[in-house]
Amino acid sequence: MASTGSAAPRRQRAVRSDALVNREKIIAIAAELMCERGPNVPMAEIASVAGVGVATLYRTWPDRAALMHSLELRAYGQLIATLERIRHSGETGADAIRTYLYECLRLGPQLVLPLRWAPPLVDQAAVAARLELDTVLEQFLEDGRITGSVNADVNASDVMMFGALVTQPVPVGADFPVVAQRQVELFVRGLRAPSDQPLPGPMVTRQDIEDVFRSAAKD
Repeated sequence: MASTGSAAPRRQRAVRSDALVNREKIIAIAAELMCERGPNVPMAEIASVAGVGVATLYRTWPDRAALMHSLELRAYGQLIATLERIRHSGETGADAIRTYLYECLRLGPQLVLPLRWAPPLVDQAAVAARLELDTVLEQFLEDGRITGSVNADVNASDVMMFGALVTQPVPVGADFPVVAQRQVELFVRGLRAPSDQPLPGPMVTRQDIEDVFRSAAKD
């Protein structure tokens, strides 16, 4: 009887473990397919490529909106974890921004974000995640401003918008990752350049971006 009783919890743990593996597999495949082809990839195709039944997908995400919600929060989590690793490494200023942008390139095929193509989330979790990203990037930039190694006319929104742009593959007739790395180096060199002349146009703030997201979410 004792062995029978202990077998049930083991089976339950195995089921939970399998469910977690399936969840991670589905969400990674969904992110990859949507980054390649846009948000309207059929749910059945996502399940098929992930090697699970479509019912398994729908048990966790009852509709596309629920899946997109998970994908966007996952992307924020990936970027926040990246910034935390950079901060713990001791890098700051332009060096930290450079590392962050290279990590954005590496993560690009998994990043489902509104500055790329995803419908924006405006719930508390999403807004808090974007604030955390902005805060850490701004601290890196401020450290560089203090030492004079970063252009004073650049803010965290500039970095985030460039990160969104440079991770969008374009048909350039060459190896895109190599081309994208070139663009990152150009950005970082510009970031390090003396700021004797202000950049053109108004500075886009975090609040500007949030206002645009809220407006888009209402449509």
